[in-house]
Amino acid sequence: MTTELVLVANITAHPGKSAELKTALEALLVPTRAEVGCLQYDLHQDNNNAEAFVYFERWSGYDTWQDHMKTTHINTFLESTKDIIADFSVTELHKIG
Repeated sequence: MTTELVLVANITAHPGKSAELKTALEALLVPTRAEVGCLQYDLHQDNNNAEAFVYFERWSGYDTWQDHMKTTHINTFLESTKDIIADFSVTELHKIG
């Protein structure tokens, strides 16, 4: 049995780069949601800090998330935003109740 993987990705833009980062993050929604194993992929923006974004993700398992991280759209995103992202962290979770 595969254990569902839940991720919280926190991504912060450099000052003045929030609009550019938001556009790049939004471009990931459609292709990622179409991937095999993607159960949920929702983008949020902090109400008090326009430069801070959060993805809430659910994947059918760790391997499907790793496949996602190897896609062309993710690699293109990482390359094109390397100068506008100030901080990027991912927390891996599993549901316990």
